[in-house]
Amino acid sequence: MAVYTYFGSMSAIVREIVHDGFARLKRLFDLVEATDDPVADMALLGRVYRHNAITNRHVFEVMFGGSSLAGFALTEEDRQHGRYTLTTVVDCAYRCTAAGRFRPEDPVLKAHHMWLGVHGTVLLDVGGYLVPPYDASRCFESQLVSLMIGAGDDPASAVRSVAASGRRFDAGFGQAIQEVVPRPGAGDDAEENPRHHPREAAP
Repeated sequence: MAVYTYFGSMSAIVREIVHDGFARLKRLFDLVEATDDPVADMALLGRVYRHNAITNRHVFEVMFGGSSLAGFALTEEDRQHGRYTLTTVVDCAYRCTAAGRFRPEDPVLKAHHMWLGVHGTVLLDVGGYLVPPYDASRCFESQLVSLMIGAGDDPASAVRSVAASGRRFDAGFGQAIQEVVPRPGAGDDAEENPRHHPREAAP
């Protein structure tokens, strides 16, 4: 097979898919412009993370070791490779702290908390574990607010900023994403299942 001329083995092919998945995630994060509301920016990063996962869920599962292709398993080097995508979240956490929205201690740890919280919710979303009345979108919206409050934000301000991030996504950010990651085809269940829409109205 000609592809082996370039990659040498199936494991090398899958590793390239994983690395490309992280590169795509970084390109999507780079679309989030810094504004005077860094908490809204942080929430928008979470929305982008979710969108990337649910529209590329098979790659997402392999990226984080939740699935195996052709016997491929992530090495420690593979796991560390993708950590560079967290730098965008760390930078945003520092801006949230500088703006007085997050408590001043350890912005890097707060960025990790954002990653842990969003990733866990998204993983359950992709796996189909979140069902009405506590469906994926309802849980995700609540999780975003809870993460911001947990980092030190005022509850009312957190609600406003998370809502603002949703409006930014709906107002055209989603179209910009499609230029980086094409929308799934009509046969993909991300289109067929409304649970997989990036933003749904919470009940």
